[in-house]
Amino acid sequence: MRFSILTIFPELLESPLQEGIIRRAIQAETIEVSITNIRDFAVDRQSMTDDRPFGGREGMVMKPEPLAAAIRQTGGGEEKGHVVLLSPQGRTYTQEVAEELAARKHLVLVCGRYEGIDERVRAYFIDEEISLGDYILTGGELAAMVIIDSVTRLLPGVLGCSDSAEKDTFSRGGLKYPQYTRPRIFEGHEVPEVLLSGDHARIAEWRLIESVKVTRERRPDLLSKMIFSEAEMKILKKQGLM
Repeated sequence: MRFSILTIFPELLESPLQEGIIRRAIQAETIEVSITNIRDFAVDRQSMTDDRPFGGREGMVMKPEPLAAAIRQTGGGEEKGHVVLLSPQGRTYTQEVAEELAARKHLVLVCGRYEGIDERVRAYFIDEEISLGDYILTGGELAAMVIIDSVTRLLPGVLGCSDSAEKDTFSRGGLKYPQYTRPRIFEGHEVPEVLLSGDHARIAEWRLIESVKVTRERRPDLLSKMIFSEAEMKILKKQGLM
């Protein structure tokens, strides 16, 4: 899978790409990541990529010429990229959106800055806008890295355990059950006995119940999105959780 990042601050992205799962995915050629400096496409001697907005008001707006040229060069070719603008006006990023993007072969991530980009680029060069949430970042670079990270881990072979992504938080719509590791007793607090039993059926039932309890306590808005089998529904009803 290809990720093409368009930014005026390429140095912001270099370090995160050299660590952890993303670095290993690049080395394994599972993903390819390129960073394009929008300034390279500026049409004046000062390499300007922004200007004052028509009609007045504060702030600057990213100019259309360099941004459009960068998108054309990066997103073109035989395998046209899906062009995503990281913007607070976009649809909210969720695990479902990550799964949609993971099905694509080439993502072009446009990192917005300042007061936004020229509307003509948004209208004619952008396929969709995505927002991480209802808050403002100084630019789209961090958002681009979030998308690369969350999409990459969904790709086959990236995670060490083949079913890790399927059992993640949000995989069934809710939050994940509590996790424990060694030591068995920490400052007087013991690991739940069921996790030491070796009884996989009991462990699976405990994890189901705890997942629903955690979701109800911390994110009750997600309960209606959780998906259960008939057998799981019987267990939850017996516990008074449904």
